[in-house]
Amino acid sequence: MENTEKNQKQEAGAETPEKVKNDRPRAEEKRRTEKTSKRKKDPREKLYQPEHRLMVLNASPHDYQDNSVPKIMWSVVGALIPATAAAIYYFGWPAVRLILACTLSALLTEIVVNGIKKQKLTAGDGSAAVTGLLLALTLPPTLSITSAILGSVFAIAIGKQIFGGLGYNIFNPALIGRAFLQASFPVAMTTWSLPFAEFDGISAATPLGQFKFENIVTSTIPLVTGNIGGCLGETSAIAVLAGGLYLLIRKFADWRIPLSYLGTVFILSGLFWLADPVNHAGPVFHLFAGGLMLGAFFMATDLVTSPITPKGSWIFGLGAGVLVVVIRFFGGLPEGVMYSILLMNCVTPLINRYTRPRFLGEVTA
Repeated sequence: MENTEKNQKQEAGAETPEKVKNDRPRAEEKRRTEKTSKRKKDPREKLYQPEHRLMVLNASPHDYQDNSVPKIMWSVVGALIPATAAAIYYFGWPAVRLILACTLSALLTEIVVNGIKKQKLTAGDGSAAVTGLLLALTLPPTLSITSAILGSVFAIAIGKQIFGGLGYNIFNPALIGRAFLQASFPVAMTTWSLPFAEFDGISAATPLGQFKFENIVTSTIPLVTGNIGGCLGETSAIAVLAGGLYLLIRKFADWRIPLSYLGTVFILSGLFWLADPVNHAGPVFHLFAGGLMLGAFFMATDLVTSPITPKGSWIFGLGAGVLVVVIRFFGGLPEGVMYSILLMNCVTPLINRYTRPRFLGEVTA
């Protein structure tokens, strides 16, 4: 009977050795809490609370955007629509054939090379379409379809894929294709025609050619509107400028390159014109004539072959502008945009190397 009462007391809440042992840490924690609450709080605790300010360290990039290669490339294609429409308006069916031939052959070459290299198809990212369309806009409207196709194949296979594909090419692929055609078919690449003219044996000089060899300066309005002879995309400067401004607004092109490129040509040609206005054309003529606008906004700003640093972009545009002026004024060719950009592509790795900002904590030796 006594044992039964004893068990009932223990079950009713009498402390056992095990319960005392388990409650001891709780009692100590309660005493520490009461002691801490009575202690005066340090006001500095409100200023710094590390548990609320955790630093997360990740690898670059640190600025995440919704841009992608297909989005940028197809945006460039869209920016070229005004120049393409102007070329079709002035040169008609021959312009349509060249544009379709260059674009389709560039896409087909991309697919074939991807298959040969057993890579994932990259024709859908838009880079091949940009190359083909840009190449077409740098060609004279009288060029044969066969030559245009050869130029597109060379631009993709040799100018781009042989280096490893998009992101690894050293030179602008469209300009590589044009340089190939310039060396292979020099007569056909320098045979021009006037807008709205039949293409059977009728040839005309470009404004730069007229000034270079005949000292004839074309007025500004035809240069701006495009009612002149020349390549498909070099005629209407206002159409190229509209597409170029779209790229700058969307931040798909670095504004420093076209500004320094065009500014250098304008200033240097203006100095030569002020020194000898009889033998040199004015800066406005050199700004709108030829392929300077197309090269400055769509080729010199190529994300792969142009510098990635702000200072490097200024140097790139300055160097290309100087080369254009030197070739136009002192060279044997009336135009030098293609060569100026390709030559600056050669030194882009060096520009990136010597213009990069210092790393955090980096010191010079």
